Amino acid sequence: MEKKLEITLEDNKNLLKILDRSAIALSAVVLLLIGLMRRVKIPTDIDFSFLPTFHATVNAFTAIALGLAFYFIKQKKVDLHRKAIYVALSLSILFLLSYVVYHFTTEATPYCMEGNIRIVYFSILITHIALAGGILPFILYTFNRAFTGNIARHRNMDRWVFPLWYYVAVTGPIDYLMLRPCYS
Repeated sequence: MEKKLEITLEDNKNLLKILDRSAIALSAVVLLLIGLMRRVKIPTDIDFSFLPTFHATVNAFTAIALGLAFYFIKQKKVDLHRKAIYVALSLSILFLLSYVVYHFTTEATPYCMEGNIRIVYFSILITHIALAGGILPFILYTFNRAFTGNIARHRNMDRWVFPLWYYVAVTGPIDYLMLRPCYS
């Protein structure tokens, strides 16, 4: 006799609790690493100077994946939306890992331009950094709600999480392009 695997609402609530706790733990670890990477430098013979270009490229592809996810959900193509979100999350994880490696091994590049462009650059940079640091747990919470089938709560959260995540993905390459003349 064949047994069917049934996932109950209670199972989903338990899974959601586990996923949310994991999101909090992961977010705390990421924030700790970001706080440490400016103070701690790990000596290495590897030249990671290619990573800022890589970071900007990954962020740009993340923005494209998010744009596609938005388009697909508006077209009611849920499966394509889900795939685009998986791509965006995967790219964001790849970015985060390489960003931490870069900043643990390489000194920060100071902005070298003068005049009003400095105000524009730092305005974009500060909002980018603040939102990037704060949005991670909410991206994960929003994902967790969709993953566990709580689409109503997913939609409610996504109305404000998506534009912030998209802003972070778009402003990353803008910051890079503005800082690019300052790399030696």
